[in-house]
Amino acid sequence: MREMLIAQVARWAREIPQAPAYTFIDHLGQEGRRETLGWGRVDLRARALAVRLRELAGPGDRAAVLAPQGLDYVVAMLGTMYARLVAVPLFAPGLPGHAERLAGAYADADPAVVLTTTAALRAVTGFLATAQTPKHVLAVDTVSDLLADEWDQEPPGPDDLAYLQYTSGSTRAPTGVEITHANLTANAAQLWEVFRAEPRTSVAALWLPLFHDMGLVATVAMPMVGGNRAVFMDPVAFVMRPVRWLRLLSEFGDVFTGGPNFAYEYTAARVTAREKEGLDLSGVRVMLNGAEPVRPGAIEAFDAAFGGCGLRPEAHTPAYGLAEATVFVTATGRDERPVVTAFDRDALRHGHAKPLAERGAGSPLVSCGRPHGQQVRVVGPDRRERSAGEVGEVWVQGPNVARAYWRDPGRSAEVFGAVLEGADGTWLRTGDLGVLHDGRLYLTGRVKDLIIVDGRNHYPQDIEATTQEAHPAVRRDRVAAFALPAEDLGETAERLVAGEGPLQADGWHAPAGERLVVVAERSRHAPAADPVEVARAVRAAVQEQHGLAVHDFVLTGPGGVPRTSSGKIARRSCLRAYLEGALV
Repeated sequence: MREMLIAQVARWAREIPQAPAYTFIDHLGQEGRRETLGWGRVDLRARALAVRLRELAGPGDRAAVLAPQGLDYVVAMLGTMYARLVAVPLFAPGLPGHAERLAGAYADADPAVVLTTTAALRAVTGFLATAQTPKHVLAVDTVSDLLADEWDQEPPGPDDLAYLQYTSGSTRAPTGVEITHANLTANAAQLWEVFRAEPRTSVAALWLPLFHDMGLVATVAMPMVGGNRAVFMDPVAFVMRPVRWLRLLSEFGDVFTGGPNFAYEYTAARVTAREKEGLDLSGVRVMLNGAEPVRPGAIEAFDAAFGGCGLRPEAHTPAYGLAEATVFVTATGRDERPVVTAFDRDALRHGHAKPLAERGAGSPLVSCGRPHGQQVRVVGPDRRERSAGEVGEVWVQGPNVARAYWRDPGRSAEVFGAVLEGADGTWLRTGDLGVLHDGRLYLTGRVKDLIIVDGRNHYPQDIEATTQEAHPAVRRDRVAAFALPAEDLGETAERLVAGEGPLQADGWHAPAGERLVVVAERSRHAPAADPVEVARAVRAAVQEQHGLAVHDFVLTGPGGVPRTSSGKIARRSCLRAYLEGALV
């Protein structure tokens, strides 16, 4: 039996106990204060916590992590895995805009233990007063290291659950994905290998939240493969001053990092010429962009902004993944420049990817690369594999694919148990639409987000891109486009809002809609813009570019367009807010 990833912590504790494993940089409390745990101390604290946890709960019980970003969060995850409990990576109460998600995920997981920190204990106690109270609440930083000597190692099996990864909720309510130790072991190795990391040398430098799938695997899990170091900060610290991220990257000669698409555009726009002085990004080997979709403009803007700081164009690594596959599925090869292909927009609407010589004449899509250690197929509604160049649903098979949704056997069978004609085993239906061209995967949209007008498919991200370019008063990457049913809303709208029936048995088309609604946030740089003028510009641009009439355009204030924890536009939540009249 292959040794599980969690066992690597003890290995590095024996072989390189003093080598730095995890470093947290505190920009929110004591500016720039750093705290590091070596591999020996990480193992010690994880063993001590495991002893304490086994006094409170047994294998298979859930331990919810309601802690702020930091080293205690890392120890909480590793100690829970040592104890063979099921970790539930969440976050401390108070994260703006995510109270409903925390309450829903917490109730669904039904934890026996809550892990937090002394600093967050008061907020957690307040949250638990309104939620189902667990049997035990434990502050990780109060556990004595002396307990570690009492730990009798109990290695988990490959089929044991390591944690429940709650999805970010871009298309429906958060759902717990069952990630086994085998899944985590496989995906961390896949990511480490595709990055071509050097054992004990390459460094991960990140700000992604640890409760998010990419943040958890890239920051906590992947460094365990090769005894590498992870240096990380709080996402809020990045948002407040994005140059902090770049300064961190400048410290290392072999560093990998990542973020969603908006982070690259945001950083390029916010970092000043003076802040660029002294930056050296020549050591950035991999700069993962796992957004949906990756925008060509974001890559170009980042290159233009920081090419003079030593950034190599080959560092950009467009990728694709989802929680149901642990996280990573495909990526552009290391040292390979991003591939952008312009496809005929009208042909895409009819399910065919027809490349064009002139990029400006069509829909430019960024390739998400190729799979590593797993199989990817593009499949039609008839469950047959589509030919190259034909749009279909992306299906995935591999050791990293999760086994089920937590306590949802019906949906689990539908999503994880798909059978592809002529192929062995079961497949994961991702709900994403894509196409294979020249052996590379390109994403075109989400099944449930398709806007269908007069029998023609329109991808919301295309309409959103057109909208944000139509008028300077529209805030970039803060646009949501969706369709309303032409008939009286009734039950159809209720199902659409609830996100039910995500993958219909008779195909992968979303319910047909005939009324296009576009919601956009007003840019902070154009507070006095006339909403009527903005709406007129948006309507004209969408009509010209897509042949669509905008039924309703809503210009909201900053923060009005809902987003997921990973920065994606939450179109279902926006639709719900629109129907409820809650957009302001």
